[in-house]
Amino acid sequence: MRPSTSYYDSVHDMSLFRAEIGPSHAAQLRLLRMQCALVTAQEAVRVAERRARFAEQLMGVTSHDLRNPLAAISMAVQLLERQDLPVRQLQLLGHITHAAERAQRLIADLLDLTQRQTGRGVAVSLVAVDVQALVGECLEELRLVFPGRVLSLRCVGQGLFMADRDRLCQLLGNLVSNALDYGEGEVTVTTRVEAQVLISVHNQGAPIAPHLLDHLFEPMVRGHHERGRPGSVGLGLFIVREIARAHLGEVRVSSSVEQGTTFTATFPLASATRF
Repeated sequence: MRPSTSYYDSVHDMSLFRAEIGPSHAAQLRLLRMQCALVTAQEAVRVAERRARFAEQLMGVTSHDLRNPLAAISMAVQLLERQDLPVRQLQLLGHITHAAERAQRLIADLLDLTQRQTGRGVAVSLVAVDVQALVGECLEELRLVFPGRVLSLRCVGQGLFMADRDRLCQLLGNLVSNALDYGEGEVTVTTRVEAQVLISVHNQGAPIAPHLLDHLFEPMVRGHHERGRPGSVGLGLFIVREIARAHLGEVRVSSSVEQGTTFTATFPLASATRF
C-alpha cells in the first residue's frame, strides 16, 4: 500500500529543513543555548544573594530583639544581688546570670554562622597583646563561670601576639566549655610562644569517636559523648575554627583513651613578636 502524499511531503520538508541548517546555523544554536544557560545561572545567583541577604537581615533583627530582654534580665539580676538575700536565692540569681550569658553567646555564634554562610567570615580587629596575660585573664573569668571545676594554666615563652582580644577569649571559652562538657577532672590550658603561637586545651575522659573527627569543626555537629550538653546546637567548635582562620591560623584535635583529648589552635610566628 502506497504511503499518503502528506507523508512524502513531510519527509521532503524535513530534508529541506536539515539542508538549511549549515555550520553557521549550528553555531548560532549553540550560542543561543549558552546564552540561555548563562541567564539561568545569573538568575540562580540573584536568588541565592536575595536569600543570603534575607537570612542576614533576619538574624540581625532577631539577635537585636533578643539581646534587649537578655540585657534587661542581667541588669535586674545585678540589682537584686546588691540586696541582702539568702544564700539559696543568690545561687538562683547566679544560675539566671549564667543562663543569660549562654543565650548571649549563642546569639553571637549564630551571627558568626550567618556571616560565614554569606561568605564574609568572622570579623577581627587585631591589636598587639601579651598572649600569656590575655589567656590568664580569660581563664580567670571562666573559673567564675564554672565554679567547682579545676582549670589550670601552663605557659611556655612570652610574646606579643597580633590578635583580636575578644575573639581569642571566645575561642578559649568555647574550647574550655567543650572540655568541661565532655571531659572529666581537670582541664589544662597551655600557651606556648616559640616557633609559633600555640594555645591548647586538654581534658581526660572518653575519647572522641573516630568517625566524628573529620567533621568535628563543621556547624551543627554535636557532642561525642552522652554527657554532652543537651542544649548545644553544635556551633562552638565551628566558631573556634573560623576564629583561628581569621587569625591566619588553624585548629586541630587529637583524642585517645591513653592521652585524653587535646584541641590545639596554632598561629604563625609572623603574627607574633617575641621578647
